[in-house]
Amino acid sequence: MDSAVHTMLADTWFGLIGLMLVFYVVTDGFDLGVGILTLFRRKSSDRDVMAQSIGHVWDANETWLVVLGGALFGAFPTAYALLMEHLYLPVMALIAGLIMRGAAIEFRHSVEHGPLWDKVFGIGSLIAALAQGVVLGKVITGLAPGMAASIFIAVTAIGVVAGYCLLGSTYLVKKTSGTVEQWARRIALLSALFTVAAAALLTLATWSASDIGHGRWTHPAVMHVLFVLGFASVVAFAFIVASLYLGSANGPFRASVALFVLSFAGLAISLFPDFIPGKLGILEAASDAPTLAFMLIGIGLVFPVMIGYNLYQYHIFRGKLTGSAHAGD
Repeated sequence: MDSAVHTMLADTWFGLIGLMLVFYVVTDGFDLGVGILTLFRRKSSDRDVMAQSIGHVWDANETWLVVLGGALFGAFPTAYALLMEHLYLPVMALIAGLIMRGAAIEFRHSVEHGPLWDKVFGIGSLIAALAQGVVLGKVITGLAPGMAASIFIAVTAIGVVAGYCLLGSTYLVKKTSGTVEQWARRIALLSALFTVAAAALLTLATWSASDIGHGRWTHPAVMHVLFVLGFASVVAFAFIVASLYLGSANGPFRASVALFVLSFAGLAISLFPDFIPGKLGILEAASDAPTLAFMLIGIGLVFPVMIGYNLYQYHIFRGKLTGSAHAGD
């Protein structure tokens, strides 16, 4: 296959991996957010409701991470090798956090050790979220060493935790009633403020300190798209605040998802055509054209099944929890 076909296939896979990442972050993000928020509720009945809200969906949400890892390994093996070389510790921490979260959900019903497993549930979720923030920060900084990069990564990790708390709290607003819902509304507003503040700091740092980021953003076509995405993000944030104030059940979560999707669209546009800024381009990282084409056929068969199953799952378990959803009243 000629270079034009290879370029098209590589760019297609870059977009598909970005789409998988969005699916994972949104779906497992609210799971992790709910887990983190259980650390701030003292009553076991409240924690029971929070865990119940994700009990039917959390394990299916993690399948996007598995598919993402496999797709990255097959489509961009050079990027996979480079990332694993530099991100071994945060990736291991991410896996450990997910294992803790999964085990805790299964064992938290223990009469004797239930409170301990609740703490494991929350701490595991927090570790997984922080690890993902570190991975994101390192990728954005191009795996650069130094104090400035470390501060950027720390802010990114805090921003990811705040963003997941936003998704988790707005999901609780959607799924619960009573004092848990009212508490989640307050947490959602606070999380939204922290998320937007972290995003603003990272945007300013990228603009002022990153030659690659500044050069990419000053390109006229890119700047216009990012301006539109930025404006849409402001609208999404305003919608979150307004829907929380007006008492909407579904509006805050939908607007939070929109905020995440817009942010990741901006990130993908900012990175393109690099896979790792200043380190590795998309074409350099990609497999050969026959491999990319063969994988594209496979993902074309798997993708509709995964998306359809997720949609069916959320449809079946739609609406607010009943019975114990009023825990804490």
